[in-house]
Amino acid sequence: TVPNKPTVTLQPSWTQIYSGETVTVRCEIQGGEGAQWTYEWRAAKLNTPPTSNEHRIIRATESDSGGYSCRGRRDYFFSEWSDIITLTVSYKPKAKLRADNTAVPVGGSVTLTCSVNPSSSSGWKYYWYRDEKSSEALTTQDAVFHSNGQISVSQEGLYRCRGGRGNPVYYTEDSQSVRIGKTVTASNRPVVTLYPNWSEIYRGETITVRCEIHGGDTEWDYEWETNSRIKAPNQNEYRIRSASSSNSGNYRCKGRMKSSQHKTTEWSDSVTLTVSDNKPRPVLTVSPSWLSPGASVTLNCEVEHPSAGWSFYWYKAVPDLSEKSSSYELLPDGSGTAQDSYIIHGQTHTAGYVCRAGRGDPEYHTDHSQPKFVWSAGQFEEF
Repeated sequence: TVPNKPTVTLQPSWTQIYSGETVTVRCEIQGGEGAQWTYEWRAAKLNTPPTSNEHRIIRATESDSGGYSCRGRRDYFFSEWSDIITLTVSYKPKAKLRADNTAVPVGGSVTLTCSVNPSSSSGWKYYWYRDEKSSEALTTQDAVFHSNGQISVSQEGLYRCRGGRGNPVYYTEDSQSVRIGKTVTASNRPVVTLYPNWSEIYRGETITVRCEIHGGDTEWDYEWETNSRIKAPNQNEYRIRSASSSNSGNYRCKGRMKSSQHKTTEWSDSVTLTVSDNKPRPVLTVSPSWLSPGASVTLNCEVEHPSAGWSFYWYKAVPDLSEKSSSYELLPDGSGTAQDSYIIHGQTHTAGYVCRAGRGDPEYHTDHSQPKFVWSAGQFEEF
């Protein structure tokens, strides 16, 4: 045995090929240049193994799959057998076409991706075609070509692709066709509304952001765009339960016709929602603060954003001398009044009062106000 160990190589160097491709299996002996070698082959389909250093497989079939090894012979001396290289021949592949959208947005483009499975196969170039009868591949005048089998197109039409490799070029089967249409803007423009209609809410409150498209009986799919840290789902309304500052931001929406995905509305105007992490505390004022005989007392409870749906609760502060604190006793008809004022008749003793506000469903309550007192020459009212 001579010391030279041969190596089997493939040209092109693809161990995965497809029926109909051409490949050359070659036996190379390093350091044996110039010597008169004859070759022996062990191979799956070589019923009459060649004695030359290469075996050209033209229009490969699945039966050409298997391991190939070789050794050299010179006079009465033999080299070792080479390591086995395995060739796999599969059915002719079909290219796969994927589109990131099926409608070209106004002023924009759609990205198409062509691929050949398995992804481990290599050496592919991709050829693109528009409309079924066209056999002429697209050029840079028709699309923007990217790496990794991607192009960007802005023209509508029926697109397909295929892969090719080798010399002469071996082509895959064409992909399925994908129709790319133009986005058509519908005349209906959506409106974003808040329910309840409060543009500023507080941590823990509940609010619904709604996309409304008026006119006709069209069924729509919805798309939201927001810069809040929590994204809205693609439905016509987004109910925010127990809101936090992460929900703060601008919200806008558009609709896409269910019956024609190429037809969309314009974007609505943006609506800003602000969620404050600070729980509000109302301010109570009393008038007069000193009693005169027969006078009534008016309490006023003021909350930030007073027109935003508040109801008011009115309490008398009852001192607890043992605890050095006060408890709150609801005043008659003092629960959930729509008015931010409350009138007390017939008060004769010094007394303290407190208010708070609530709104929404489920109801959200502010903190209690600081107590305010109405003074008389006598003592605190006794209970």
